[in-house]
Amino acid sequence: MTADPTAHPTAHPTVRPTVRLEEITPRNLEAALAIRIRPDQEHAVEPVAHSLAEAYVHRAGLAWPRLIVDGDRPVGFLMAFLDIDWHEDGSAIRSGLWRLNIAAEEQGKGYGRFAVDSVAAELRRRGAQEMYVTWHPGPDGPEEFYLRLGFRKNGETSGDQTVGVLDLP
Repeated sequence: MTADPTAHPTAHPTVRPTVRLEEITPRNLEAALAIRIRPDQEHAVEPVAHSLAEAYVHRAGLAWPRLIVDGDRPVGFLMAFLDIDWHEDGSAIRSGLWRLNIAAEEQGKGYGRFAVDSVAAELRRRGAQEMYVTWHPGPDGPEEFYLRLGFRKNGETSGDQTVGVLDLP
């Protein structure tokens, strides 16, 4: 197998080297919209269509939506947020992972880790020192996933969600 030169260099070991992020375009829009998470996760993350609508509304560069593709197979969707005014008073400009939707049948294969690593790499490239994420707490939420990846709870909440932060060395 030939490695894809656009594949992420820190991909999870179980993820093939053909995994990459693609900008959402008319060519792959339908594939992005077809990403479906498990039914028991639907309360915890918005569907891709909702995320893309938010990305469109926030055209000033706030949103960074991407399709996660393995070879020619769409396996997930992510959307980062870039330099938002977290407290709406200029006291905390932050960037991080806004949405992560891994297709139900593709979960547990390393694509979520790949997505987090990819956003971290993009934020480092842009000069960020930290990466933020929020998650719904509870037994069916992604808290353990994010904690395993090095995020730590920072004591804040955003609505009913827990806020986590990852240092970007």
